[in-house]
Amino acid sequence: MPGVLCIRGTFAHTPHLGDLKILQDYLLVTDMSGVIIHFQPAQNPESQTVLQKSPPCVILPSGTLILPNFVDLHLHAAQFLYQGNGLDLPLMEWLNEYAFKAEERLDGDPRLARTVYTRLARRLIENGTGTVLLFGTIMEETNLILAEVMQAAGLRAFVGKLSMDISSRPSYKESSMETSYQAAQSFVEKCRALTANLPSHERLVEPVLTPRFVPTCSDSLLSALGKLSTTENLKIQSHLAEALDQVEYVRNERGADDMEVFDRSGLLTPRTIQAHCTFLDVPSLEHIHFCGTAIAHCPLSNSYFSAEPFRLREALDEGVKVGLGTDVAGGYSLDLMNSMRHAVSVSRMRQGSKQLRAGSDGKSLAIDWKESLYLATKGGATALGLATGVFGVGLPFDAQEVRLFDLSARMGVGALDFFDLEAGGSENAKTLTIDMIEKWWCLGDARNRVSMWVQGAKLDIFPL
Repeated sequence: MPGVLCIRGTFAHTPHLGDLKILQDYLLVTDMSGVIIHFQPAQNPESQTVLQKSPPCVILPSGTLILPNFVDLHLHAAQFLYQGNGLDLPLMEWLNEYAFKAEERLDGDPRLARTVYTRLARRLIENGTGTVLLFGTIMEETNLILAEVMQAAGLRAFVGKLSMDISSRPSYKESSMETSYQAAQSFVEKCRALTANLPSHERLVEPVLTPRFVPTCSDSLLSALGKLSTTENLKIQSHLAEALDQVEYVRNERGADDMEVFDRSGLLTPRTIQAHCTFLDVPSLEHIHFCGTAIAHCPLSNSYFSAEPFRLREALDEGVKVGLGTDVAGGYSLDLMNSMRHAVSVSRMRQGSKQLRAGSDGKSLAIDWKESLYLATKGGATALGLATGVFGVGLPFDAQEVRLFDLSARMGVGALDFFDLEAGGSENAKTLTIDMIEKWWCLGDARNRVSMWVQGAKLDIFPL
């Protein structure tokens, strides 16, 4: 449970795309529900008054800062079972050979499911992810285990029971549209019931409608889920225009692009998050923005399964809500810092290709590391309709404490090296600079993460 927090030190966040704010010597105080009630420079008269009345204040040591937690917009929880394996096939073959088998295995073994999901929660916390949008499996019980584990771990989790009445694996699908729809309804009710008796600020888990993607869902099922999302005010997640074989399959089977299929089913809404979208052109991105739908950009898995990179800069220019996803296990890394790095590198490759083809028109397709940090924090939160991802009065305190260097030892932490500090030049070390944070962005890892909070409650970071 959260309690009153009082923290003094350096904070950093990106309230707008590309706008990194480093707030030196700030005072942050929360109430009992984990909501920020004071956030001002510590030397302000009001802050000094708060310091006299607040509980003992934690003073961050030099070399340490508070950042928002990461938001992972796309992760297949059951596929964590084989993370780091099975990336050798095209998407539609990969699903049959790896994904469906793993999901079916967890659906048949509740004890294994709880073990896998518990380890997943611990790994997410270790890697600084405080909010996660999860694809589950088709069986209700397994998804309720996932929801229970995430709630117990203190993570802000959106859990989706898969809806799929079509499958290339006969043993892994729901028997009919009616069965699939009723199962989705039932899961929503039971998932909401898990936290119904808790105070509202402690209800961290929420059900999400999850038609896997167009190839596994009949038109009638998609339309029924679209109506359910409206009547129950439910978020929706799926995959859209992800890979060449998937796009061609939908065109051949449905006679339309999958974006059109989702749209006519009422599933492109301001509550919808669609993963990938690599085959969407600019007019399609304009339509996504018109619908208010968000996109989960998964650059690592796109490198394996898509013949096209996502048009990230164009999506941002069109005002589309975009965040980052790891797409485990289509992406092999659970660390969203790797998603940030890959997002930048892919965008720079796109810019390089543009220059080779047609020269530069002065408008770059690349993003920089500060923009990627926005996507990993505020961008993902905005996609989910959350007020997190930044620090401010009235907002939930979802944060991570990151240590860049140890001033007393004159050493960087983990993979970070600060040679001037080692040489004895500590006169400016109390002021964290943008260069220091960039070094962490490039080289940092779990060793730099000291603490994690969600809704003001401190999470256990287990050494694994």
